[in-house]
Amino acid sequence: MKPDRPDSTWTDDALADLRREFGEYFSGRTCLVTGADGFMGSHLTEALVHLDANVEAFVRATSSGALNNIGSLRERVRVNFADLTDKTSVDYLLKDLLDAPDKPYVFHLGAQAHVGESWHRPYETVMANTVGTLNLLQSIVDTGLELEKFDTAGTSEEYGNVREAVAHHHDFDEEGGLILHERSPINPKSVYATSKVAADFLTMNYHDAFGLPGVVTRMFNNYGPRQNPRYVTGTIITQALTRETIELGQLDPMRDFCFCTDGVRGHLMVAARGIPGDVYVYGQGTNVSMRDWAEMILRIGHENGHWDNSREIVSTADRYRPGASEVMALRVGYEKLNRETGWEPRVSWEEGVAKTIAWYAENRDRWIGRVDWLTATRAPA
Repeated sequence: MKPDRPDSTWTDDALADLRREFGEYFSGRTCLVTGADGFMGSHLTEALVHLDANVEAFVRATSSGALNNIGSLRERVRVNFADLTDKTSVDYLLKDLLDAPDKPYVFHLGAQAHVGESWHRPYETVMANTVGTLNLLQSIVDTGLELEKFDTAGTSEEYGNVREAVAHHHDFDEEGGLILHERSPINPKSVYATSKVAADFLTMNYHDAFGLPGVVTRMFNNYGPRQNPRYVTGTIITQALTRETIELGQLDPMRDFCFCTDGVRGHLMVAARGIPGDVYVYGQGTNVSMRDWAEMILRIGHENGHWDNSREIVSTADRYRPGASEVMALRVGYEKLNRETGWEPRVSWEEGVAKTIAWYAENRDRWIGRVDWLTATRAPA
């Protein structure tokens, strides 16, 4: 059943399951979410609100103070406009949390999270993702704030491609397909991935040195409503809604796509039951090529009446990642998280893609000014 809540991705049944699964951990608890107005941050913030948590939303300070994704939650969260790269503003926020009646949970999702943009804005990416994480961790230590858990959002991009010298440390299925686990070797192939590796290791450094209860959750290609249309799923959908030609980068790379509500459940589960000092990975557990993903999206959109069947997929060189930086295959093995907590994805690709297309179709004003395929200068996909 569709919920009676504007812009919500959660059905009533899904919210009932969410409360049964996590209510005991988060109801009435103080929860700080960095990047709360971003794609995954907004879905996590919404879930915490429905769990009756006391949510502190950390939102990057801008002159407008606009809230693009959590505006409808404005009366149910405390919005803190600050900047992760400005330690003074982080200090002010964390000092306020010293008055919380409990040990807060911190969900650290604030980041510059676009791989292509990290090549165009490398310094901003490192400042936001690495220095921003350092500022947050150091402020927690400086203020003496005691936490229940600190969840740093990592990324599957940290694994990069298999290096022959350490291939024997990787896991493969019977057909030779790569499966990535918590202890798989990392080989970041972009400024973004390297900045996230640094953030992960900083989290573990502060756990080892100061006992900060940090965990790292490496997410595998979350997608869904509200996502920036420059990511590949939004790029496909927004072009299909607007024109006949779908321009993409390389079509061979394989990705493991996980719907945003399952991603939120991953964060909540690791924060609730994860062991401090440990790393957890989650995703759909299977992968698909960019060409097949695009074809699936086009088929589902056509079946649901969003466009006709004349769309054509083309590979465009100016959307390739630079040099040899493309990551060819990402697929998660989430057995550890499942074994320890019972977590597994619940939303199929068919269902998730249909929901995502519907959101873009109904919210053209939310994305039309942000796409990169209308201009001559584009970031790699």
